Amino acid sequence: MHKLGRTDVAVPPLGVGVMVWGDMTAAPRMDPARNAYGPTSSLDDQVEALAVSLAAGVNLFDTAAMYGKGVSERRLGELTEGNPSVVIATKFPGAFFSRASSLPSTLAASLSRLRRPVIDLYQVHFPVRWMSIPRVMDLMADAVSSGLVRAVGVSNYSAAQMRVAHEALGRRGIPLASNQVQYSLLHRNPETDGVLDTCRSLGVTLIAYMPLASGALTGKYSASHRPAGWRRYRAPFRGAAALASLERVNAAVGALASKHGKTRSQIALRWLIQRDVLPIPGAKNGAQAAENAGALTFELSDEDMRSLT
Repeated sequence: MHKLGRTDVAVPPLGVGVMVWGDMTAAPRMDPARNAYGPTSSLDDQVEALAVSLAAGVNLFDTAAMYGKGVSERRLGELTEGNPSVVIATKFPGAFFSRASSLPSTLAASLSRLRRPVIDLYQVHFPVRWMSIPRVMDLMADAVSSGLVRAVGVSNYSAAQMRVAHEALGRRGIPLASNQVQYSLLHRNPETDGVLDTCRSLGVTLIAYMPLASGALTGKYSASHRPAGWRRYRAPFRGAAALASLERVNAAVGALASKHGKTRSQIALRWLIQRDVLPIPGAKNGAQAAENAGALTFELSDEDMRSLT
């Protein structure tokens, strides 16, 4: 277990993204949680994914109020009620055009759906120009002071926005715990836009969403076999340059998978873990959860890591 940033919240080196958990047929038709990754899994599948993850020591589960308009939070709450070992991360706001002033009521609704008295990590889902970062951080700090939130994080924040949030929380004596951004072997922007360096300099944990690049790093898909759902129309599944990059990276990942007797997914996740990044791959069922957790069972050598640079 590791500390989340400079907080007292202990987390494993790997988490689980549960955006598509719950009955997404009840979600709004155009909600990404319903459409991005094809059909959702069954309740039994999700129960198994939870059990397999916990058995492997993976007890961090990441959701958001916006996922299925609360559907994901509700399912996670149903499945983890009464289990204090589970670490839950969720996000504000509950709707795209929300105002900062809605944070207390959104938090209360999330707590109710999650069936929890406190949220371990409460994150701002994305920055928007009509929400002052210092104002939102002040409301987050109020939630910490009230005992409703243990740690404060952000998501999709630039390096500059992180520094503003870090400074605002610091005035209240609260560390910025994390920044959740897209990061994988096929999406390496955090290495060049200052986010990774800023996380390291501020003592902030970088949480990687889409660490398997929407499944592109699993080896299941190619230019001739694209996935279901909205992701098939986005990089790295569309465009000649993106598909060429996918082929190059998958060749390197495949070589290491053969060398270590592991899957491509496990190599891609292990690469992030050894860069002191916390990946949160999705797991629709027990098989996916077990495969993800397998990233914790081996190490890549320095030479292996360089081959993926």
